[in-house]
This record gives sequence, structure tokens and C-alpha cells, in this order.
Amino acid sequence: MLIALLPGDGIGPEVIEQAVRVLDAVTGDALSFERGLVGGAAYKAVGHPLPPETLDLARRADAILFGAVGDPDCDALERHLRPEQAILGLRKELGLFANLRPARLFPELADASALRPEVAARIDLVIVRETNGDVYFGEKGMRTTADGLREGYDIMSYNEAEVARIARVGFETARARRGRLCSVDKANVLETSQLWRDVVIEVSRDYPDVTLNHMYVDNAAMQLVRDPGQFDVIVTGNLFGDILSDQASMCAGSIGMLPSATLNSRNQGLYEPIHGSAPDIAGQGKANPLATILSAAMMLRYSLGKAAEADRIEAAVAAALAAGARSPDLGGRISTAEMGDAVLAAL
Repeated sequence: MLIALLPGDGIGPEVIEQAVRVLDAVTGDALSFERGLVGGAAYKAVGHPLPPETLDLARRADAILFGAVGDPDCDALERHLRPEQAILGLRKELGLFANLRPARLFPELADASALRPEVAARIDLVIVRETNGDVYFGEKGMRTTADGLREGYDIMSYNEAEVARIARVGFETARARRGRLCSVDKANVLETSQLWRDVVIEVSRDYPDVTLNHMYVDNAAMQLVRDPGQFDVIVTGNLFGDILSDQASMCAGSIGMLPSATLNSRNQGLYEPIHGSAPDIAGQGKANPLATILSAAMMLRYSLGKAAEADRIEAAVAAALAAGARSPDLGGRISTAEMGDAVLAAL
């Protein structure tokens, strides 16, 4: 099985290295790895954040393990050349439309959550985020108004087929968990969200065993910190899902703890931690690799059919935390490599 390794920028290479060490330990020689340039590193090397060679590798691979993109040196580039366009390009070219972001509090990290321990302890949810539409992919640009003012615009849009397919992922995910799905939108002011709500209700007729409720995104953000235990699965659009999943990560202790999977209709997936490239700590050994290691576990489960190996990795992460392993974001002092060592020792 071929895994495309796309380390990217900042701390990406550091966390990817630890995930590969763990994958080697649990799979032996079952996986082969091929590296590609992506993001700011790719732009600096070949002049584009997503080179044709990298896209070809991604298409050939059974799965993609992705680090992070983002480089302050590239902030002044034209938008289509900025590092972040690489991840958008991969999602579009590979049809990666369903992003799964689990958020669960490891009991040992209750003191790292921004919430009271008794509230944080109830966090166990999955955010299903649509990643092929919305304002990220809609028409956008800059123009001048009639009175000479600069104006930026980004069009939010979904068609009913796009909503229906992500809704089904949400319902299937809820069916495999506790049977509760919350659809998050802003139907009181957005026509896009009204269509979203209408189609989700239509799809729900095929899932009578799943309880569906609806919530406006502003209320959902409030409820995530007031009572996160009320959520089982949240399904939402690209923009709202991006924001809510980052919020959920801090409720669960650290953005360095949350993995993600982005799947297409063939279950080919791109697996990445939800944190960014963190250029301020790159190369210092301060990055927490656990989100990337847990993303590798999701890769084994969803794309490679190796659920037992995924279970071993997740159990090893829990054991390492229980033994006291803490990177700086969790209030500890161990390095990126030492956190990898702790997981390997637990394996």
C-alpha cells in the first residue's frame, strides 16, 4: 500500500516523522512511503504550492498523510500561489468532500481544557464538515464600487446533491455511534443554509433510526462550551465546520490533539492534524505530534482496512498520556521526538 507523505511547512515535517515511526512499528513493511513537496516548501522549490508531481503522487496513493501548510514568507503572494491553496487543490482534484474531525477528551488532559473538568469530561463528538464547496470554492474577487471603494466578495453556494452526499456521511457516522445528528446552519439569514436544512430533512427520511435536530451556528458555538456532551455527530458546511472544529479542539485540551480525515467517494483519504504550520515553533522540537499520529490511525481505519492496528495506536496514545507524557501545549516539557518515543514505548 502506497502512502503519499506531504510534510509541508513549519512543524509539518517534524510531526509527520513521528507518525511514520509509529506506522512502521505497527505495520512492519506493509506500507511504502513516497514524499512530495507541498505548500510554501513547494513554492520555494518549484514555484507552485501544488506541483504536478505531487498531485500525481496523491492520485496514485492509497492514502495521503499530510503535515501542515502555511509560511509567512508567502503571505504577499497572489492568492493562487499561497501555501494554503495546496490543500484546497487536493480536495478539489481528488473529490475529497467529507471531513471527519473527532473530538474526545482524554481523561488525563482534563486540566488542559479551557472548560471546567466536569464539563470537558463529556466531550465525545465527531464533526462532519463538507470540504468541496461553500465560500472556499465559490466565485471570489476584488472590485471597485460605483463610489470608488474597494470591495471583496466571496460567494457561498451549495447545490442539493452536494448537501445530500455530506448529509448521508453525517447520518452514517451517527448511526455507527450513538444515533444523534445535529445539522448546523444559518437558515434564518442565508438562502444557502435554507437549502442545506431542507435537503438534510429530506435525507433524514432514509435514517429513521437517527435522531436529527438543527442548530444555528452561533448557538452551536455557544453550546459547544456550555454543554459539549449534548453532541454526538455534527454535520455542517465548510466555513462553519472549519471554525467549530477548532473550537472543539480547545474544549478537548489542545489543537495539537485533534486528527482529521477527508474522504472521497472511494474512501481514498487525506489525513492531517487540524493544527496549522506554527512557524513560530518550527524546528524547535516543541510541536505535539499526537494529532498527526492519531490521523495516521484514522488512515489505517478508513482507507487501509486495518482497524486493529488503528486501535493499537489510539490505545498507545492514551497510555502515553496516562504515563505523564506532555508536550509544551499540554503544559509539559518533552520534545516532539520524546512524545513519539512515549507512544512507541506504549506500543
